[in-house]
Amino acid sequence: MVRSEYVATREESLLLIIDFQQAMLKAIDSWEKIAYKVRQLIRSSNALGIPILLTEQYKKGLGKTLPELLQEIDSPQVFQKEHFSACLEENFISTVQSFNHKKIVVVGMETHVCVLQTCLDLMKSGFQVHLVADAVASRVNENRDIAIDLLKQAGAVISSTEIVIFQWALRANTDDFRKILPIVK
Repeated sequence: MVRSEYVATREESLLLIIDFQQAMLKAIDSWEKIAYKVRQLIRSSNALGIPILLTEQYKKGLGKTLPELLQEIDSPQVFQKEHFSACLEENFISTVQSFNHKKIVVVGMETHVCVLQTCLDLMKSGFQVHLVADAVASRVNENRDIAIDLLKQAGAVISSTEIVIFQWALRANTDDFRKILPIVK
């Protein structure tokens, strides 16, 4: 059977974590909740062999990716950027293409700035974006919500952490399912 194009299959997925950096945390009220969701996706990616790519916006000013997230990733690949859209950085699109996965599962911050612009440009570049709505944040919730709406209008698949994880797992009563079950409980 051919799966729906809206399913983020593990064979086609890349987890992209955008700018989950230390300096941003003091401006985002819900960052701990979002970090928990991102950690669930990282752990599921590790368990199921899904590649992970991170971006960092102007590391000198915003610091590194939250260490609690980085320590969850074996050999994290971090892409440094200054443009709000990572796609405008030299070699970003070719880096994403090198994974040979057409479905980009996106989490991070800020939703209405770097997440939005990167997602729009990824779609323009031929990728299917799966925005994990419960794993993105902005300083102002209204901006986050507007960005999610805009991405939906532009053709992104709006999803959630558990939706993605269970799409990756595919079925119950398997070793892979038993690996992800403690992550979602």
